[in-house]
Amino acid sequence: MSRISDTRLLTRQAAARLVVAGRRPHDLTVDLIYAEICQGSRTTIKDELKVWKDEQARVDALSAALPPAVANAMLSVWALAVEHGEQAFAQRGEELETEATGAAMRAESLATANTAALQAETHTLRAQSEQALRDVQQAHTRELEALHAARAGHETTLRAEVDQATARLEGVQKRVMMQTDEAREAQRRAEAALAKTQQRNEQFVGDFQRLSADAAEQRRLADRHEKQLASVMDEARELRRERDTLAQQVASLQGQIRTHTGPQSTRPTKRPR
Repeated sequence: MSRISDTRLLTRQAAARLVVAGRRPHDLTVDLIYAEICQGSRTTIKDELKVWKDEQARVDALSAALPPAVANAMLSVWALAVEHGEQAFAQRGEELETEATGAAMRAESLATANTAALQAETHTLRAQSEQALRDVQQAHTRELEALHAARAGHETTLRAEVDQATARLEGVQKRVMMQTDEAREAQRRAEAALAKTQQRNEQFVGDFQRLSADAAEQRRLADRHEKQLASVMDEARELRRERDTLAQQVASLQGQIRTHTGPQSTRPTKRPR
């Protein structure tokens, strides 16, 4: 019984199984894949494995850049698409193998039953069976090519979405860097303004301290002047009392003098200048 297979698809399936088993994508080699599928060209395996690794790297980068919900949704859609394609391929392959096997078995049965009498018919049936097998194989090849084309279109769409997401991420990163630079510049200006303000505050504090010292000195001088003024006023009051006392004494003496000299003196006394 012939085995219908696709080396590229089997390469992807084997790579996915190895990753699930604990292998890291970048550690996968052609030998590991060949040991899993045991068929196909190593060149084909190498090319498809490289494409698969590049896709995994872009998907990982996109998953890290996008929000978790968006990344999980995109990965789920991709996984469903791949799973559907693999199931469709496997189902169609089994159907084609079953049809080919049935045709071969029918041809062999007819050939065995009519070996002697029906050689010509057997050859005809065998030719028809082989032609049917070739037709089935061609139909399978066309369906497989259509499946590859559809998958390639889906992969192209996904790559375009990944590129767009990457471009948007780069734009966001640039804006974040610009905003960070602007914030740093604003912080630098704020720190410079704060330093100037602190310097002016220190000057104000120094001026205030000097003014406070001057004010204290002025208060001290004012207190001393007030004390001196109070002392002078006390002395002035004392002098006014003494003056009043002396004035009273002078008036008393003048009265006494007028009493003693009034009748004898007819000329007014001349006041000294």
